[in-house]
Parts: sequence; structure tokens; C-alpha cells
Amino acid sequence: MQSPADILRDIWTTAGGDAAALDRVRLTGIEPQIPSSFRVAVAGQATIAAAGLAAAEIWKLRSGQEQVVSVDLRHAVAECRSERYLRLDDKPPPPAWDAIAGVHRTGDGRFVRCHTNFPHHRDAVCKVLGCEAEREKVQAALMQWKGEDFEAAAYAAGGVVALMRSYDEWSALPQARALAELPLLSIEKIGEAPPRPWPQGDRPLAGLRVLDLSRVIAGPVAGRTLAAHGADVLLVSGPELPAIPWLTIDTGRGKLTTFIELKSEAGRAQLCELLEDADIFSQGYRPRALAALGFAPEEVATISPGIVYVTLSAYGHAGTWAERRGFDSLVQTTTGFNHAEGQTAGVDGPKELPAQILDHATGYLMAFGAMMARARQAREGGSWHVRVSLAQTGRWLWNLGRLDGGLNTPDLTGEAVHAAFIERMPSGFGMLKAVQHSALLSKTPAQWSRPAMPLGSHPAQWPARS
Repeated sequence: MQSPADILRDIWTTAGGDAAALDRVRLTGIEPQIPSSFRVAVAGQATIAAAGLAAAEIWKLRSGQEQVVSVDLRHAVAECRSERYLRLDDKPPPPAWDAIAGVHRTGDGRFVRCHTNFPHHRDAVCKVLGCEAEREKVQAALMQWKGEDFEAAAYAAGGVVALMRSYDEWSALPQARALAELPLLSIEKIGEAPPRPWPQGDRPLAGLRVLDLSRVIAGPVAGRTLAAHGADVLLVSGPELPAIPWLTIDTGRGKLTTFIELKSEAGRAQLCELLEDADIFSQGYRPRALAALGFAPEEVATISPGIVYVTLSAYGHAGTWAERRGFDSLVQTTTGFNHAEGQTAGVDGPKELPAQILDHATGYLMAFGAMMARARQAREGGSWHVRVSLAQTGRWLWNLGRLDGGLNTPDLTGEAVHAAFIERMPSGFGMLKAVQHSALLSKTPAQWSRPAMPLGSHPAQWPARS
């Protein structure tokens, strides 16, 4: 089984990082930290460390100064569950899930997971089932369905559901074979452009401008990470787009936030204007949705030569599921994690991982890829496309191996997290207590210099560079 240092080495060198830089990383802590047979804690630590090291190396490029990056395993776990430790005016988060979300049994004895936190996804499930959005009625209706048939019908209707599969069942699907051909993340040149100089600034990403077009966890975590190292991150949303308020608060730290109506000509013109001065464009829209509006990677590279375009998807950019919507909980369910954890625990049905680790780890990989591509742009020029997916991260996590007895590990308590890893900060919502960033840089400490604010609080423009 690989050590955490070896796991980080693989991520770092595969993306073109200089192996000598790894001597400046300190990984502390002993696994497991939370109850799972999978190496959830180490997956968080390694991806956070990769992003932290990328920031440190950019600082070395900009200033000539080397620094040490330290990531504690327990702190990394806390950050990979940051949404559950957030407190607003000392109040804990509200219930995370819609009434009909979660696991249901189907008529053929299988299990399906429904993700219905967004109203249009809930409506799609109820339309297919021909019932009201009440848990008992949904369960009764599903007894008339085979699991795989319902999964297909719900997706066709615009819903997001997942049939629980074993790892062997998943591995036999064409989509799993397509993913097996892909790296954990890819960084590809998509256009010509001269190298962009680094702007002035006293932090690794100071003066870099990031457009964040993402929701829920993975994409927003990427933006939050870039903001922690000094980037100007502008979250672009729309008043009509559904959002999960608690996640918006947690991942909004350090960001500006504006509304742009991308379906209008005026809105697309606004985004084009912002793009002209952007360094990174990070998006987690349903595959091909932005391309339909004129913002495919190659089109954005034409608008802003030298841009780094980051794409997040659920199931990867290749294969028959490339356009399929998905969330962490669904990818866990369909790729074998829930079945494996359930079997290990002796449960008749799915058992979730103890963190939304596919989301969080993928978010840190997005930030890592964005920084590695921006450093490459400064050296070589060009426009670059970074691609990650929840399912690719899942495949990587599975291949890290299993922990004997890991499910018997006592869980990390909220009291322990609040005693060690929480900072207080004002926000546009009230006083926050939130998990600090777990990558500690010795010369340029990570910090969020802007408070989390309600969506749409700022104009659609960049702040002046210092």
C-alpha cells in the first residue's frame, strides 16, 4: 500500500511537477481518522497538499523564495467535511437533504439513490414515478420498477439518480472501461498565446483573476482554494439558478459573487468582457451546456488567449456517460463504494463514505490543475484545458487500497474539530465559525481576505489589481 508521500508524488509528477519540490512537504498524522474501509483521509490530505505545493511553487517562481507546505491528516479530514462544521451565529447547518432524497428499494430487489435537492431534479423523479413528492409514495411507486430501468428513465427525464452497483458490475460497464483509459486529471494545450507575466502581489496567486461558474461542492471548493492563496475569485451565478444556501456560505469564503444571465445576449457579452481579463475559467456545468452558449474551451481560448479553462464533470469526458449529470453521492453509489462499504459493515444495502470525498478531493485537484497549468502558461505560453471528474477521482481512491478494520475507527467529532481547526470571521450572513485551510505554507499563509456574501452581492467587474 502506497504511503501518503508516494501518493502525493504520483499526483505531483504526473502533472509535470518537479520532484525536488516534494522535499518541502510535511505530511503528518496516522490513518485511519474516520470510519471507512477506504483511504478517505489520505485522499483528502494528498489532494490538499498537491494544491498547496502548487501555490508554493508559484510563489517560488514569482519571488524566488522557497517555503515548506505542511498538511495534517486530521485537519485535512475536517476540511473535507467543512460544510458540517460550519456555524452561523453559533447555529449548526439545517438538514442537508430533501424529503425524498436518498436510498429507495426497487421492485427487483435493487437499491437506487435519488438526488432531489434541486426542485427540477425532484420534479423529474416524481414525473417518472407519477406520484407526489412524499417519501412513502415514492417508495411505493418504485416497487413497480426495475432499478436499472428507473435509472435510465429518470435520467432521460432530466433527473439525477443512481442504481447501486457492485464494483464488479460497475467495472463491466463501457463507461468504467472508458474511464480506465483516462488519467486522474488531464492538462492539455488548446491554443496558442504568448506567456503571461505574473502580476504584482505578495501572495502566490495575488492579481490572478478566476471566474468560478460552479455550484454545490467540488467546483466551489476549487474556487475557495484559489482564493485562499490570494486569487481574485468571482463566482458567477444567476438569480434563477437553484443553490444550497449552507454550501454557498461555506464555499463562498474569499470570493466576490455576481449574477449574470447567460441565456441573454447582454449576459453573454458581460461574461466575454470579464473573460478578456481572466486568468482561469473554472466551470462545473452539465457537459456541453456552456458550449451551447458559446463558451466551449476553444471558444474561450479565442476570447482570452492564454486562459486556463477547468472542466469538472461527473463521469469523465469520454464514454457513453460523458454527458450524464451526477453528484458525489450518486457516483459513490453507482461505482461500487456504497456496496463495498455496506458489505464490509454487514448492511443489507448501501453505506455512504463518511465524507463527500469525491467532491472535496476533486475540488482540490481542480485547483491544483489550474495552478499547474497557469505556471506552464507563464513558462511556455498557450491556452490550457484542465479536466477532472468525480468518477475519475473515485477510480483513483479505489486504487489506493482498503483499510482492514477501518470501519471500526471512531469518527472525528465536531468538538475535536472546533477545538483545533476553526476560525471566526464576519460574513454577509452573520458571524461564521468555519474550518481553516489545512495546507499550511510557511511564508505565505493561506487566508480568505474577503467575507462570504449572499449570491449576487457584487457588480460583474474585476477589482483593481494592487
